[in-house]
Amino acid sequence: MSANQSRQDNDEGAFDAPAAARDLLRGSLVGTLATLDAGTKAPYASMAAIAPDFDGAPVLLLSTLAVHTANLAADNRVSLLLDARTDDDGSADPMTRPRVSLTGTLAVTGEEIPRDRYLRHHPDAKFYSGFKDFSFYRMEIEAGHLVAGFGRIVDLAPQDMLTPIQGAGELAACEESAVAHMNEDHADALQLYACVLAGEEGDGFVCVGCDPDGLTLRRGMALTRILFPRAVESPNVLRMTLKQMADEARSR
Repeated sequence: MSANQSRQDNDEGAFDAPAAARDLLRGSLVGTLATLDAGTKAPYASMAAIAPDFDGAPVLLLSTLAVHTANLAADNRVSLLLDARTDDDGSADPMTRPRVSLTGTLAVTGEEIPRDRYLRHHPDAKFYSGFKDFSFYRMEIEAGHLVAGFGRIVDLAPQDMLTPIQGAGELAACEESAVAHMNEDHADALQLYACVLAGEEGDGFVCVGCDPDGLTLRRGMALTRILFPRAVESPNVLRMTLKQMADEARSR
């Protein structure tokens, strides 16, 4: 997970905890889901594939055959742990990774945008997402606890971590077509964004999301965030911003 510019430190050099939490929400493909056992009420932890909704809230695809889904039917309160996965050689201490523990509730969603975003982030899930025992769930975040290093432990409210989407309805409605257009007609620009703006190496980046804060690119099981210089709320501003970013990348 990487971003083209660090918004975790502001212009004065102070740590930006909400930005760090948003990086984890937007840049995670898997997390640890904790539910309450339907019988004993004891905590039960399991691994879950996730994707961010348009505002960044976690979306999950769960089967009724799974223990955690049976637990949700009895009590939909959950905790979700997201941590920054890195491509190190295995020698790094995993306790140094930034992570955020989210608490809230999980409920089934029939909305198209969360479903489409999840399947772009996890294309292999298209094979079984239509099975009768599977449903998409969206997490309503109530609180977050961020641990991002020494002196960087912060409690956060939902509005600190989620992207404001008021006024971005047109962008949300055109996201699917905008992502397809970038992948089909502007693959070269995606490589520029990843390699020049985000400092990644190699190729094969595919766009899987576009929100007011930036683009999300996927390669393998890793996500790269390309942050916009300013919030984007409409298709017209998106086109201009993407062109400006491509011009900037080519000029470097």
